[in-house]
Amino acid sequence: MKKDKIKKVAALKYDVNETAPIVIAKGMGIVADKIIEKADEEELPIYRDEKLVETLTKLDIGDMIPPELYQVVAEILVFVSDLDDIYKKGIY
Repeated sequence: MKKDKIKKVAALKYDVNETAPIVIAKGMGIVADKIIEKADEEELPIYRDEKLVETLTKLDIGDMIPPELYQVVAEILVFVSDLDDIYKKGIY
């Protein structure tokens, strides 16, 4: 019998005055559901990547992401920024 994967999430915040994004929330199962629910309420974009979330959930809240994740997270931030621009222009 195949075991269902437990849902995991991590939330990041990026401040241009900081060196790297930081983990501001993380969780599994019900906690993950609550984090996603809050992101939906705040109309925050959600990016799904199982490998990335596995790494991010190993960090502590308040930790900066490690340098080996800079490239992938930068690509996600560009993606989110582009979505934000599209949303602001009403082209969704």
